[in-house]
Amino acid sequence: MARACPGGGAGGPDNQSLTEEFFGLTTDGKRVDDLFTIHSTGVATAPVITAATAFLNGLTDDRKTSTHFTVHSTEWRLWSNVDSYGRQGVSLADLTDEQKALGTALLKAALSADGLETTEKIRRINQAAGEAIGNTNSFNEDAYYWTVMGTPSDSEPWGFQFDGHHLVVNYFVLGDQVVMSPCFWSSEPTSMEIDGETVSVCHEEVEASLAFVDSLTEAQRAVAVESTTKSNESMKAGAFSDNTVQAYTGLRCDTLNAGQKKKLLGIAEAFVGRAKADAAKVRMAEIRKYLDDTYVTWSSGIGDDDAFYVRVHSPVVWIEVDCQAPGPLAGAYDSTQGTPTQKHVHSIIRTPNGNDYGKELLRQHYLTSPHHR
Repeated sequence: MARACPGGGAGGPDNQSLTEEFFGLTTDGKRVDDLFTIHSTGVATAPVITAATAFLNGLTDDRKTSTHFTVHSTEWRLWSNVDSYGRQGVSLADLTDEQKALGTALLKAALSADGLETTEKIRRINQAAGEAIGNTNSFNEDAYYWTVMGTPSDSEPWGFQFDGHHLVVNYFVLGDQVVMSPCFWSSEPTSMEIDGETVSVCHEEVEASLAFVDSLTEAQRAVAVESTTKSNESMKAGAFSDNTVQAYTGLRCDTLNAGQKKKLLGIAEAFVGRAKADAAKVRMAEIRKYLDDTYVTWSSGIGDDDAFYVRVHSPVVWIEVDCQAPGPLAGAYDSTQGTPTQKHVHSIIRTPNGNDYGKELLRQHYLTSPHHR
């Protein structure tokens, strides 16, 4: 993969391309088999199907052509956190108010109230921070793009992507199965006064991470903490890093007591809870199944206000929370250049061993469905 950029696509829109077939995150370059199967989950996907169909039908023919891709399209993988990345699809800026409302209805059908609020807050802060530095051409609330892969269906695979600066949602559907990854949730700053209101976002994952590390014994912490300092950017599996190979490191969670395991699950819940409750329940059950095979790696301080990096890594989930140094929006808040801060957070959740974007379910579907043989 050319110019893989682990921090969420740093490097701009013109020097990134996909030169490798999708394989997925692994610990050693080999996938673990039989982790994901096609089965009934009981997740209510009908509202998402209805909302996606309405969204597509509400587009003009030319907008639909630029937005609608096949379910096998590499468009799934062409997302980036960077504001200047040259995206495909249709931007919010290109939509009428009615079309925007149909897009919001799709997000509302797929996400929980917290998930929807998180997307809206990230966009609001992006706009306000752009105004604060006098650059709303690059940083605004409408520079977010829709793409739909496949045709919304209750039996055939399909999905959508909502992609822009500091915010990427990938949502795959097959019957009543949902795979919501990779999802990239970030903000700079993470809190800002907007129209007399304090708007804060991405605090759940920071607070849950600190609560977990605080619960560890001194001996456990010595294993989990691989460094007492961190670089500006520690993320390893951001944009264009779908095939990252990363061995397990840090603290294996079979050594945790029940209370510590609950706090570890709290990190996952901060991400997973942004999906609808039924989809989140299925995903958390999957994560719990491999809890004893989960590893946690920590870098930097553990104080309430310390910038840090944490990675939660198991056969079925990959989470990174990375407090970074002030970036292009530093002028929007009181910042010290070069020093990582909780005011600039990048975070991501992925599904290792080949099921990001629902790829493993898609593969099995085409192998086993009679009409595809």
